[in-house]
Amino acid sequence: MKLKYDILDKPQGLQLFSLALQQMLAILAATVAVPMIVGHGLAPSAAMFGAGIGTIVYIIMTRRRSPMFLGSNFSFLGSMSAAFAGGVSAGLGMLGLIIGATAAGVVYAMLAVIVKKVGVNWIDKLMPPVVIGPTVSIIGLSLAGNAVSNLRSGNVTAVTESGQSVALASPHFTLICGLITLAVTMICSVYGKKMLKLIPFLIGILAGYAAAAVFTVIGTGAGINEMLITDFSVFERSMIPDGQVSLSTFLSIPDFVFIGAAEGLTEMTPSYIITILTAYVPVAFVGFAEHIADHKNLSSIINHDLLTDPGLDRTLLGDGLGSIAGAFFGGCPNTTYGESIACVALTGNASTRTTITASVGCMLMAFITPFVAFINSIPSCVMGGLCVALYGFIAVSGLKMIQHLDLDENRNIFVVSVILITGIGGLSISFGSVTITEVAAALILGILTNILVNRKKRNEK
Repeated sequence: MKLKYDILDKPQGLQLFSLALQQMLAILAATVAVPMIVGHGLAPSAAMFGAGIGTIVYIIMTRRRSPMFLGSNFSFLGSMSAAFAGGVSAGLGMLGLIIGATAAGVVYAMLAVIVKKVGVNWIDKLMPPVVIGPTVSIIGLSLAGNAVSNLRSGNVTAVTESGQSVALASPHFTLICGLITLAVTMICSVYGKKMLKLIPFLIGILAGYAAAAVFTVIGTGAGINEMLITDFSVFERSMIPDGQVSLSTFLSIPDFVFIGAAEGLTEMTPSYIITILTAYVPVAFVGFAEHIADHKNLSSIINHDLLTDPGLDRTLLGDGLGSIAGAFFGGCPNTTYGESIACVALTGNASTRTTITASVGCMLMAFITPFVAFINSIPSCVMGGLCVALYGFIAVSGLKMIQHLDLDENRNIFVVSVILITGIGGLSISFGSVTITEVAAALILGILTNILVNRKKRNEK
């Protein structure tokens, strides 16, 4: 595609700030979701800082040649939960998160060394476009259910008699807010001029947030619970938890994981370390497959092969070290984000200066209480509307990789079919605490299918 800003281009001033803020908002919803799911005292603001520092590490390792943002890795959810299993103390669990991420980072480093020695030609043979294209599409399509589910959800909840938390807002009102977000994003991207065309996600989020706020204000005044979409109480809980305005109302230090982990040093045992390694190391190989898919996808968008420049060895090392840095501060191993790739695809902005600015912004904003509160207050339906576009762009970018393939050839049809059906169907495979995600499972089956259906063809040669 034709880029408005190439990798080494340098947006300036307000444009740079707006592009970076858009990048931050696109990745933050998923980034802060991981610590919220795992719990055990993990702080979303610390995960924000971890994502920022992890991305900076990645950018340095790739010599500013790859405009990829790293965020919290969902593949390690089970591994992170295993760190706290068996009633271990919070301190030991925090230490386990750092040990596990370090082990995963070491796996990435070992793979980087192997790639450095043997090159990347084997990857093109093992994962040609007929395999990698539909796999990239699965990355977006596998998230479609999350986007639609978010479209129907608000942030204001009530607790039922059974103790279950349920959203009060009617799906009709939340859907309106989500569709407003999507519509404004599309209008800005297609019809916008200059600045509006570069920041459609940012404008879409603000428009959806404003609509949700209007519904919530009307619902509060009229006593209509079905219109309560935005939870404004998050500002009070975050900024004045003790009922008094103080310095922490505006600035606060995130609960960094390494601080709590120091308390677990005296409790660490060899058996616990083995448990952590067992939970983390196999998942790192799953991340390796997704790492390749994401970088091939981004390469096709920016018309620059990232597997050769800066090189897969450098992107892997950057991802691994970025994961260690992210977990050291926020507890979450990092990974390449499809939302970041979609931002590049939709806006045509591949400038690594934007990525660096967004990373620094994440780190700084983690200390600013009102900003953290604002992020936590964005209704799910607004992010759902945004994600319809984000995940859709990921899916379409994968299909573009196979548009020139001969799909009248049964060999190609079988490979694409196996990947799409198993991926969309949600096939995942679990071995104890290790889960091969639907994306990784679809990729593995696609590779095996491609080898099977092309075996005779290779023998004929």
